[in-house]
Amino acid sequence: MTQNGHENGQGNVPSRQRTRFPGISSRAYEHPADRSALVALRKLSGFDTVFKALSGLLPERSLRLLFLSDSVRVSDAQFAHLNDMLRDACYILDLEKVPPMYVTQDPNPNAMCVGLDEPIIVVTTGLVELLDEEEMRAVVGHEVGHALSGHAVYRTVLLFLTNLALKVAWIPLGNVAIMAIVTALREWFRKSELSADRAGLLVGQDLQASMRGLMKIAGGNHLHEMNVDAFLAQAEEYEEGGDLRDSVLKILNVLPRSHPFTTVRAAELKKWADSRDYQRIMDGHYPLRSQDKDTSVSDSFRESASHYADHVRSSKDPLMKLVGDIAGGAGDLGGKLFEKFSGAAGRPNGGTGNGSTDSGSGGTGEDRA
Repeated sequence: MTQNGHENGQGNVPSRQRTRFPGISSRAYEHPADRSALVALRKLSGFDTVFKALSGLLPERSLRLLFLSDSVRVSDAQFAHLNDMLRDACYILDLEKVPPMYVTQDPNPNAMCVGLDEPIIVVTTGLVELLDEEEMRAVVGHEVGHALSGHAVYRTVLLFLTNLALKVAWIPLGNVAIMAIVTALREWFRKSELSADRAGLLVGQDLQASMRGLMKIAGGNHLHEMNVDAFLAQAEEYEEGGDLRDSVLKILNVLPRSHPFTTVRAAELKKWADSRDYQRIMDGHYPLRSQDKDTSVSDSFRESASHYADHVRSSKDPLMKLVGDIAGGAGDLGGKLFEKFSGAAGRPNGGTGNGSTDSGSGGTGEDRA
């Protein structure tokens, strides 16, 4: 594979040269919470063996046959521009084996990376029709990042358990244990999406294209009606707005989802793009795959804990502020909780208000690219 990921100069040449990252470890771009969970799982003796043993129960072979028979496989002969992007992304992130990619008929914009033994990338026609070349390049890089991180295995298990939970929902208590695992996997997977967004930026190396793609996923193909700064302002308003009741509603809204909210993803990616960590990677300073076996679980957990401590300290969310106050030794916890939830704070004579409550819609549970 030559520069830009094309053999013998075949295919369309990308519009510009991009920095390549030979031997890069997925640790370079993984979100701290995602990274610590994956390092711990990889260090568990026999964990991969146990997961592979589940392959007899998981419908991977059926899944591959389904896409092969009822979707369009990307190649030099079909969706050639996507094939160029795929090879390009694998070249930039130094993923030796290019995973097969399929385009499936679905008006909903979505993409996923699944598979136990080998990852498969699937994108919907809705996504292909929605995004321009550079926006799509970031999405392809996002999915290749999933493949490099080994997310496809856990994603496949999540899909299987979600379907299983629906089938056994009628059995008393049969759904409880499965949904507990599904909820935990979804929490991890939401963090993994933030990691994959970073991988997409490393491949596309165009922050504005990544932002545009996320805006289109949220608001459709109406860029002339949207603005990146205003979109990011929504994320800030979401983060700091409301009271503790809104904080609880945020948690309830996100629980059924496999992906974080789109404005949150955009804000997180912008923050990382402005960070020293991103610039160091672009300058060629990043952890190598060959060093993964020497990764310390304890160091990774400490880094993750430090990240969350910083998040709590800097967060403008009312619940996170309260957690920070408690950690800082603030007194009268009961009084603070009552004031926050009842809205009594700041009212004359401790009035309780008219008893009205806020309402919020639950998450749709739909996957987004």
